Amino acid sequence: MSSASSSISEPSTAQHSYPDGRVALAEAAVLDDPRFSNADLAPVAIERRNWTTYNYLALWVGMAHCIPSWTLASGLVALGMDWKQAVLTIALANVIVLIPMLLTGHAGTKYGIPFPVFARASFGLRGANLPAMVRAAVACAWFGIQTWIGGEGIFLLAGKLFGDSWLNASKIQGTAWTQWLAFLVFWLIEVLVITRGMETLRKFENWAAPLVIAGALALLGFMASKAGGFGPLLDQPSALGWGSGFWKVFFPSLMGMIGFWATLSLNIPDFTRFGGSQRAQLRGQALGLPTTMTLFAVLSVLVTSGSQAVYGEPIWDPIALTAKMSNVVGALFALFIVMVATLSVNIAANVVSPAYDLSNLLPRFISFRTGALITGVVGIVIMPWKLIANPHVYIFTWLGVVGGLLGTVAGILIADYWFIRRTELHLDELYKPGGRYWYTGGWNLRAVLSFAVGGLLAIGGSYSALDAQGVKQGPFPVHGMVPFLKPLADYGWAVGLASSFLLYAALSLTARPRR
Repeated sequence: MSSASSSISEPSTAQHSYPDGRVALAEAAVLDDPRFSNADLAPVAIERRNWTTYNYLALWVGMAHCIPSWTLASGLVALGMDWKQAVLTIALANVIVLIPMLLTGHAGTKYGIPFPVFARASFGLRGANLPAMVRAAVACAWFGIQTWIGGEGIFLLAGKLFGDSWLNASKIQGTAWTQWLAFLVFWLIEVLVITRGMETLRKFENWAAPLVIAGALALLGFMASKAGGFGPLLDQPSALGWGSGFWKVFFPSLMGMIGFWATLSLNIPDFTRFGGSQRAQLRGQALGLPTTMTLFAVLSVLVTSGSQAVYGEPIWDPIALTAKMSNVVGALFALFIVMVATLSVNIAANVVSPAYDLSNLLPRFISFRTGALITGVVGIVIMPWKLIANPHVYIFTWLGVVGGLLGTVAGILIADYWFIRRTELHLDELYKPGGRYWYTGGWNLRAVLSFAVGGLLAIGGSYSALDAQGVKQGPFPVHGMVPFLKPLADYGWAVGLASSFLLYAALSLTARPRR
């Protein structure tokens, strides 16, 4: 097993460092082992690292302005919070998750490598497939959710044009065949964009971001004019207050909100590898993520408040809301914005990562484009959109468990890159067996042990609460899967990150040097 001391030796001559701190392979370096390298996994050449602050800002605007993030506030309100408590929870969560995102994103910009290659430094050339497949599975589930939402937008958009014959078409498996068709059309659009490569994605996000913001503000203006102001929902008191009842819901909700973007805190190197500078990715992400998510939460609350005044009930789903508009032109515009927003986030957040992760699994046979196609197929087959039907299952079960596991991986990556290696990597050896990142047969057993222990502490106590009628809300035992770990379950992401960080750091510092 390689040692901590050997890992921070001087970089090899196979790489070249530039004055701005970025590193690239030397011209003489060759990555010729097809088991661990292909054109998509290789470090991005310096001349292709051209993403600016605006590109990253636009990326986050495009990803944050989606239906699930719009309905995050509704999930928290459904749990008893008022709108101020919900917005506060979402804002704080995104400030917290930004920190590991910037720490892991540094490696992408410095070395031009995607997440699964970055994970090789800590998990080993083969072991990196463990966190990569966990991340890929999550992305495939989200892909299915978002694709169905986008297809629903097309279905309703076409319904405004073709009328009841389209909306009330004959059903297949309980759903109109026209909606299945709309779902397929949206899926094909996504595949068409992403298979054209990351440069096409960058250009798409650049124009989609301002359009989505304009659409959200236009929807707000429309609802304000129809409602004559925003009162009913904003005046609704919290069912939890600010006492112990609130804090009991606040902490698991905070972990759930962190879990919403915990996925991107791992694979953000997939995007920062194209960064023109560390400053560009740092400023772009810091300006883009917490501000956009908070603004979107406020917009969703205000628009929903208006819907309650206009239609007599709060409508959190923007697709259902726009479908109620009597103005056909306004409804078509709003539904178009919803589709652009959904397309923007789904491609960036849920296709790019598994495409690289699957390519890392079998580089010889799976390219980035092939990985994207596999993601599309898997995302349809598993049909995970049912997760969002119940806020208890969505926030506590899905986001909480996922966040706990991904927080564990983030702790290991950050400990290895920042604490053990001091951000110094040997770029060519990330692609070659037998080197310092080969460890034991391609696996770093210290990272695997840290992942197992951190994951157990983070999610081992997962439990399901009882509703007012005593019915269990979720798939876990009431007293937790591992009862004595139940007190940790509400803090899963933080527990996973902290415990794996400390354990991995301790194991790495005490490891004996390899001769």
